[in-house]
Amino acid sequence: METAAQTLLIIVSSVLSVFLIILSVTAIYVIRVVKRVNQMADRAEHVASSVENAAEAVKNTAVAMPLVRLISKAISLSQKKGKKGKKGKKG
Repeated sequence: METAAQTLLIIVSSVLSVFLIILSVTAIYVIRVVKRVNQMADRAEHVASSVENAAEAVKNTAVAMPLVRLISKAISLSQKKGKKGKKGKKG
């Protein structure tokens, strides 16, 4: 009976050792994956913040566009009137 108990003890110890090694390796990989996911989340947050800033800039530009169009039309009208006035003086 003593040899059977020793054999069983050796088998159980071996199996536990193998499971401990597998658990350690798995834990290392899980930690690496969690770090990578965390890095990707940080990058995604940075990208989202950049997109938000770009959207804010576009919004501010869109607000200013009617004013720019008004100024552009005024300049083009004054240039057209200036060209017409010069043609009339020459003729």
